[in-house]
Amino acid sequence: THTLEVSRIARTICRALRLNEDLAEAAAYGHDLGHTPFGHAGEAALTDMMGTPFHHNEQSLRVVDKLERDGDGLNLTYEVRMAILGHTGSRIPETLEGQVVRTSDRIAYINHDIDDAIRAGILSESDIPREIADVLGSSHSARINTLVENMIANTQNTGVLSMQPEVAAAMDSLRSFMFDRVYTNPVAKGEESKAKDIMRKLFDYYYTHPDKLPEDFIPQLDFDGISRTICDYIAGMTDKYAIYKYSEIFIPTAWQVR
Repeated sequence: THTLEVSRIARTICRALRLNEDLAEAAAYGHDLGHTPFGHAGEAALTDMMGTPFHHNEQSLRVVDKLERDGDGLNLTYEVRMAILGHTGSRIPETLEGQVVRTSDRIAYINHDIDDAIRAGILSESDIPREIADVLGSSHSARINTLVENMIANTQNTGVLSMQPEVAAAMDSLRSFMFDRVYTNPVAKGEESKAKDIMRKLFDYYYTHPDKLPEDFIPQLDFDGISRTICDYIAGMTDKYAIYKYSEIFIPTAWQVR
């Protein structure tokens, strides 16, 4: 759902600014293909296991360039590939469409994280500081509408892809609030520790049992090596599938001694 929302936001902005909607949509669909199970906790675990920094945007590019179509890749254009790579991190996309996707991702994920935190009981809508809500709105749809409409209007007025300073500052304040109240919350940190443990144990298991990898990953062992192959496999799992594989491997099924 996050990817679809990023795509919708990016297309809306691009349509209003007469940019290439198809380019933005393609980049939006591909931007999180390399996202690990459990988000940044999964990235941290794979960084530990690989001994080198794991970045999901780089993995997304690896997926479309090398892993899809049995190693042939998707043959995407340079502009789409660079928009995927630049949707996060220090490298700013070269195209306006890529910059739109980068901003759309931030708009979507911060609002999605608020919804998740409310469902988890970590946060309530009324906890969001009044000075932020007064600028951005007090609901998911209101915040997205404000951010999208303001970016379109301000870009049309200034000729620079940007939001008004007041709105941009409110969005930054909302991100800071989320870091303080949600991302570093003891409940969230406890779940993060569990997620890292699942990732590490799966990695260790497949490292000592490479024959248990899916058949389509076995040929990759010869040219990418065991660690890189396992990393690609685990990075492509969803949260639910990682938990399922962990349970299948490490949790005994119920049985009764007679």
